[in-house]
Amino acid sequence: MSSALITWENPVPTDLVDPVLVCYLDGWIDAGYGAQAAMGSLKQQIRTQRLVSFSLDELIDFRARRPAMRLINGVNVGVDWPRLQLRHGIDASGQHLLVLTGPEPDFRWHSFTAAIMELVDKLNVRMLINLGAFPAPVPHTRPVSLGSTATTQELAEKIGFIDASFEIPSGATAALERGFAEQNKPAVGIWARVPHYVSQMLYPAASAAILDGVSRVSGLMLDTDALKAQARQVDEQIAMLVSNNPEHQEMINQLEAQIDSNNLGGTASRMVGPVDETQLVSGDELAAELEKFLRDQ
Repeated sequence: MSSALITWENPVPTDLVDPVLVCYLDGWIDAGYGAQAAMGSLKQQIRTQRLVSFSLDELIDFRARRPAMRLINGVNVGVDWPRLQLRHGIDASGQHLLVLTGPEPDFRWHSFTAAIMELVDKLNVRMLINLGAFPAPVPHTRPVSLGSTATTQELAEKIGFIDASFEIPSGATAALERGFAEQNKPAVGIWARVPHYVSQMLYPAASAAILDGVSRVSGLMLDTDALKAQARQVDEQIAMLVSNNPEHQEMINQLEAQIDSNNLGGTASRMVGPVDETQLVSGDELAAELEKFLRDQ
């Protein structure tokens, strides 16, 4: 491997067959911790072994993302450095997958993408799936809808897409998707739309929807029952708070009407274009109450 950014931690498994690469990079948009919790659930279900580590001295600004120092009675006993790793696992049906997790690089995105594409070629990766979640004017009372950033229209339609043309800031995962496209390999970003008033708290319904999307496009066998059970508990907590405040209930009613009129609460593959944030119903007060309630619990 020519890239100076990577170190092989273990040999390539001899039985590795056409793996799917699932990626979550911390530091980019992740409303409700939807992507982080989805990746956490995936790694709990599928035991993985470290294959490759990346040189973060070349990729990360540690002054912007400072590692944690461990102190015991005034003694520095260690520094917890972040890790960016590629890991290998096999799902319950025998399908191989690779998992890329860690902090999103601050520097050298071109070099990082080139290193990943060398690995993709060496390991014969068949597909890339990126995980993400973003805040949107949607109510918790409707199923989580997904949006895509895909390399083909066919893939976009399997997940859902915004029926519009526009430019938005991108993360390093967008560069990876373009790297796959240039090698004529499929890649898709699966993005959950999270109610804006819960975007700063754990929202497991988004994580479950993301993993269901991963299974749909890749064929990987992933269980979302535990996430869906957690989602029901969160919905009950939100419903209890909303029921005690007519203004909150009115906000939810407005969001429901907006979503239903645009058919965003169902399984339609097309969604309305970018949100006009000036029309976004404020959920700050409800969000603060939810966060306090969960802290108390």
